[in-house]
Amino acid sequence: MPIYEYRCQGCGRKFSLYWHTFSAAEADTPRCPRCGSENVTKLISRVRVVRSEEARLEALADPSTWGDLDENDPRSLARFMRRMTAELGEEVGDLGDEFHEVIERLEAGQTPEQIEKEMPGLAGSPEEEGSSESLDLD
Repeated sequence: MPIYEYRCQGCGRKFSLYWHTFSAAEADTPRCPRCGSENVTKLISRVRVVRSEEARLEALADPSTWGDLDENDPRSLARFMRRMTAELGEEVGDLGDEFHEVIERLEAGQTPEQIEKEMPGLAGSPEEEGSSESLDLD
């Protein structure tokens, strides 16, 4: 099952598509899941190694895997989120446009608090929980 990565030339979103066969990937026209544009560019992807579920979970449990995480740096949080979704792979499924937008905002340097204010409908956000305070995870 080939997996190709693309970048939309319309909205700039980077996304992956899973194809059942190589011929299907060549015959079909990829569309951006955010804006529906067919104006996309195929990217060169990193090689992915197939590992057992046990090996993936062991990697996630290893504290050294996450040693560079700085909870006060939005870009570091974005890298962490991307690594987690890459490590969990298909198990997490499509997390939706909102999830990808949050990561893009973190990569741009926005803090989680700024994102919560600008995207009040986020699942688990204080506004959704009926609170006006930020979540304290400590």
